[in-house]
Amino acid sequence: MQTSSDRHEYPAHWEADVVLRDGGTARVRPITVDDAERLVSFYEQVSDESKYYRFFAPYPRLSAKDVHRFTHHDFVDRVGLAATVGGEFIATVRYDRIGAGGTPATSPADEAEVAFLVQDAHQGRGVASALLEHIAAVARERGIRRFAAEVLPANTKMIKVFRDAGYTQKRSFEDGVVRLEFGLEPTDRSLAVQYAREHRAEARSVQRLLQPGSVAVVGTGRTPGGVGRSILGNIRDAGYTGRLYAVNSAFPEERKELDGVPACRSVRDIDGPVDLAVVTVPAAHVPDVVAECGEHGVQGLVVISAGYADSGPEGRERQRALVRQARSYGMRIIGPNAFGIINTSPEVRLNASLAPETPRPGRIGLFAQSGAIGIALLSRLHRRGGGVTGVTGVSTFVSSGNRADVSGNDVLQYWYDDPETDVALMYLESIGNPRKFTRLARRTAAAKPLVVVQGARHGGVAPQGHAVRATRLPHATVSALLRQAGVIRVDTITDLVDAGLLLARQPLPAGPRVAILGNSESLGLLTYDACLSEGLRPQPPLDLTTAASADDFHAALSRALADDTCDAVVVTAIPTVGEGAAGDAALAEALRSAAAAVPTKPVLVVHVELGGLAQALSAAASTAPQAGPGTGAPQAGPGPGVAQAGPRPAEGAAPAVPAQQPPAVRAPEGARLIPAYPAAERAVRALGEAVAYAQWRRDAADPGKVPEYEDIDERGAAEQIAGYLARGQGLTLGTQETCELLGRYGVHVHRALPAPTPDDAAAAARALGYPVALKATAPHLRHRADLGGVRLDLADEEQLRRAYAELTELFGKPAELRPVVQGMAPRGVDTVVRAVIDPAAGAVLSFGLAGAATQLLGDMAHRLIPVTDRDATSLIRSIRTAPLLFGWRGSAPVDAAALEELLLRVSRLVDDHPEVVAVTLEPVVVAPHGLSVLGASVRLAPPPARDDLGPRTLPAY
Repeated sequence: MQTSSDRHEYPAHWEADVVLRDGGTARVRPITVDDAERLVSFYEQVSDESKYYRFFAPYPRLSAKDVHRFTHHDFVDRVGLAATVGGEFIATVRYDRIGAGGTPATSPADEAEVAFLVQDAHQGRGVASALLEHIAAVARERGIRRFAAEVLPANTKMIKVFRDAGYTQKRSFEDGVVRLEFGLEPTDRSLAVQYAREHRAEARSVQRLLQPGSVAVVGTGRTPGGVGRSILGNIRDAGYTGRLYAVNSAFPEERKELDGVPACRSVRDIDGPVDLAVVTVPAAHVPDVVAECGEHGVQGLVVISAGYADSGPEGRERQRALVRQARSYGMRIIGPNAFGIINTSPEVRLNASLAPETPRPGRIGLFAQSGAIGIALLSRLHRRGGGVTGVTGVSTFVSSGNRADVSGNDVLQYWYDDPETDVALMYLESIGNPRKFTRLARRTAAAKPLVVVQGARHGGVAPQGHAVRATRLPHATVSALLRQAGVIRVDTITDLVDAGLLLARQPLPAGPRVAILGNSESLGLLTYDACLSEGLRPQPPLDLTTAASADDFHAALSRALADDTCDAVVVTAIPTVGEGAAGDAALAEALRSAAAAVPTKPVLVVHVELGGLAQALSAAASTAPQAGPGTGAPQAGPGPGVAQAGPRPAEGAAPAVPAQQPPAVRAPEGARLIPAYPAAERAVRALGEAVAYAQWRRDAADPGKVPEYEDIDERGAAEQIAGYLARGQGLTLGTQETCELLGRYGVHVHRALPAPTPDDAAAAARALGYPVALKATAPHLRHRADLGGVRLDLADEEQLRRAYAELTELFGKPAELRPVVQGMAPRGVDTVVRAVIDPAAGAVLSFGLAGAATQLLGDMAHRLIPVTDRDATSLIRSIRTAPLLFGWRGSAPVDAAALEELLLRVSRLVDDHPEVVAVTLEPVVVAPHGLSVLGASVRLAPPPARDDLGPRTLPAY
């Protein structure tokens, strides 16, 4: 796009889509010589006041010289960026590199003057803030470290943009002008500001999709049946509170209504704004629909249509074009290939999905990338959890399909603020940005439970249609990192619903102590065993016998809840012969009233084929809105959770009005829903997750700190790393280089000397002092003591030479073995410490015991770097074999403090120097006093790019 005289090619990597404060999107890109007409048109739409603030004088129009100057850039010393919507400029920013006297300069001058101009119609949308983030990132890339800006005192909006950015600033006032100077290196405050703006913008963008004031269903069939007609009926039957339109280009011109809904041939024909368009036309016709919607000012799209990345490479390119087109108009997309969205709020009542019935209103948010899993989740909650009883409901539901634009991260941003959502349940088949998801999950989990099940976790590839960055981390590691962020990780959608229902209905337990009571001794013992398996601390079950009455249950539950040594209660119940529904209702009321007296402890019920009790528990403690006119919720049928769906109205008929229902039974103010489970294992598994989550919440209140160590030589390590990387792009350091680099961070490796011959081995032993160890370090024998490649406690030269002969006889020539001699370390437990930088998840620290058994069982614990002192303490206690470190079977406990310090020092090394892409310390022998690092390797490489430190952007397409 630039002339041959320009110093750099067009920097396409500066192009980005951003979400603005109001939830709309804009395209940020470099300004080129081809933008002259756009620039002039943009300037003509700017008010005289804004022009005055920009140029400090009346400036009604741009001269030809101005246009040339503002469109010709070298992309190094002079850069201009524009924010565009629909291909037209809505704002511009530029910088010019300046020298000490404020005159134009070239590199290595590291200061630039920056100036903005935002069209008046788009002021207040956060455009300038987004442009500042992007122009600052461009400037840093070009070696500019400081910005200067001159602003009129009356231009308070622009002063606020600079002031609120979070950079370190210096401000002065001279000759009637405010001069601002600020460094461009990201600070904790600038990143916090950036994340806060990202949160507001993305949450707002999802809110616009889930709370539209008007909806158009594009592709509504002329005859009953079909996807579009079904969705139109679902929206209408749910009692949607906004304006609804049916759109089909094939409608006859005289047709003005369909099923009681206004009908139009095009979105352009709709008289009034449209907030959301649900697109159901074939993929080939979607671009025309998107153009119509964009020109009409539609705010967002739900694309039900398939035939995109789910159908192969050609469809993937069609999907990219769809996203680019929609974003060019400032619209966000759910889908394509989506199942739809639901919002049960009484103010909205939107069912823009293929679900024929709207779920009951409630406090659970659902997100599913798969339409099939979305159906299953809605169905299970519809039927009170597929065996998990008690009335519950959904606040919002999003099925993202191919997840081309709106993702789980965006929905998390919305749920965090949503007062209607208490618990978030997510089914994920891929995580597009694990680093960001972890950050958002940690913040969300600190406020409300987040339960996640991940599909396709063993396939090694993302499902068709999902464009995600690659990660080298195994699924177990990703799961551990999610748990560190407070995510409740479960393996099945059954567990997802079980945990969600408990967390939505009951308080978090204060600890793992569980009381068990019921009228079945066997069921109580099963519950007791299940608690032990989940790491809980159950009390001996209290058997009330099969003759127990409702009053007996009430008394026993009241005593258990009043017991200070109990944190939660599991009630087990089997049917009482002959009592029927009346007995079930009495028992349910007895349990509810006892639980209501102690609202700080969770209560769960395990029932066996006791549908009546399930129904009674639901009625006795329902605080969720009940089914009624306009809700679209199913009415009670002949059995638990059986939905009764009526027929669709005939074409052209008015929507059927649901019959009035008798008043719902309401619990007293403050009553809680008591979840009931058909199996002890399911109830206890849900309780175990709640206990672990509650402990995480308590720990998260004090996350610990990253210690400072006075003996760390950060500058010396940086110089050493830079020198090594000057040799090439990536390399594994030699033994001496590794020891030197680790030593700068206080990690000292036990000295080992090469022994290519028996004489060299003897000389090395004399230098180190007996006793010594003789080790084979060939790759196939390294760290494999089980293969016999190590000889320990060699007390003299005779033993050493004999061991040397044995190794060479067993495994081959010394050149193949690569033997070394090392002084003996104090006896202890062999462990391994690893750190790796993953391009998707970030830097990860791992710990486990050394040896084949640990590798076979995958018994490693993981934490994100930087690791705090609390993280290090929990890390070494998180592995299943941790008892071996703390005096198992009478052995001496190891020096845990020394081990934690080692972990913290390795974490600091990798965090301070992202060029250190991999560190392995193996084995680390941890003794009762101190530890010894017997082997180490370090790999250096240019660090992977970190998009979380750059400006806000949407994923590129």
